[in-house]
Amino acid sequence: MKRSVPAVLALAVGVFGIITTEMGIVGVLPQVASRLHVSAAAAGLLVGSFALVVAVSGPFMTLGASRLDRRAVLAAAMGVFAVSNAVYALSAHFAVVLAFRVVPALVHPVFFSVALATAVRLGRPEDATRATARVFAGITAGFAFGVPFTSYLADRFSLQAAFWFGAAVNLLGLIGVLRFLPALPPGERLSYGSQLGVLRSGRTWLTITSVVLVFAALFSVYGYFAEYLGAVTGVDGPRIGALLMVFGVVMIFGNFAFAALLRAGAVRTVLLFPVLCAAVYVLVYAFGARVAPMVGLVPLWAAVHSGGLIVCQHWLGRDTQDALEFGNSLFVSFSNLGITAGTAVGGWALADLGGRSLPWVGVGFALAALAVVVLRVALDRRVGAAGGGRLAVAAANSGVMRGS
Repeated sequence: MKRSVPAVLALAVGVFGIITTEMGIVGVLPQVASRLHVSAAAAGLLVGSFALVVAVSGPFMTLGASRLDRRAVLAAAMGVFAVSNAVYALSAHFAVVLAFRVVPALVHPVFFSVALATAVRLGRPEDATRATARVFAGITAGFAFGVPFTSYLADRFSLQAAFWFGAAVNLLGLIGVLRFLPALPPGERLSYGSQLGVLRSGRTWLTITSVVLVFAALFSVYGYFAEYLGAVTGVDGPRIGALLMVFGVVMIFGNFAFAALLRAGAVRTVLLFPVLCAAVYVLVYAFGARVAPMVGLVPLWAAVHSGGLIVCQHWLGRDTQDALEFGNSLFVSFSNLGITAGTAVGGWALADLGGRSLPWVGVGFALAALAVVVLRVALDRRVGAAGGGRLAVAAANSGVMRGS
């Protein structure tokens, strides 16, 4: 495992660069709209198109890359993200920038899927959850530092400086992948049919549904973090920025805490997570109008929020372990679908019912996710009991035949 640590850290840096590219633009959209001479709504397409392409293309792109050397795939993806950031810095044409949001979105799920599978492949089987947590730490670090620092560079220096930072981080990830990862041929080549075969199980689709609902629960509220704290709690802009950074930093530690919980008991942790999520949102509603309690709640909210990534990936990974990279691509695609659904419903609630209603949207999604997880666990137990019954009958019949 010691030799794999630099490689896994290189993957985490790559993930950090990708998250900084994907989400960093959110904090600089007004500057982007001004520079490209488009409306705020048009600039918003740079965010929405990215998520939509990731959700739609992920499994197909991952299948297409499944027979290539894994290090080459990872390095190529990092190169695409580095070049895309350079284009953002250099171009003043909206169509060009939009095109270079679509291109990296195509390789985004491939990188994540291969990076997660590679981190597991490089270490011992018993260290799989810990390796996955290290890669996910790159995601939380991207939210904690990459996104705020992108906004800081744009405000303090220039929009171009912010995008050159993104290019530099992705280039660093590319160098790390080439330096620390060995050549990684795909190993046993699974047919496309065998990889798609993981989708034949109804229980797998229940797991996928729970992933969509969990991410909808998370982002229906977190997606409007600033609006809620500003309009409901009455926190000013600079303090919202500071709380966003606190949220991201706590997510890093929460990520490893939930990894430990999964190692101790996976099913119990998956059942517990929606309950924790709903409980936090009830507290956010109860204390939303009071500054001091809400400031105190932000770290707890962040700690629970961080668990959604690794809990859902682990849960879906159990169903897709025979096609690990394809399973990871399903996680990336359907989690993005959940984000899209959650932010859409949260946006509707914000516009029609007011910011105070947002936590209840999250509670609704969390309870729906819990119901699906409970159904999935019940089916697992029923199948296990039926299997045990068949074994008992077979053993009894075997005994009868021996007696006769």
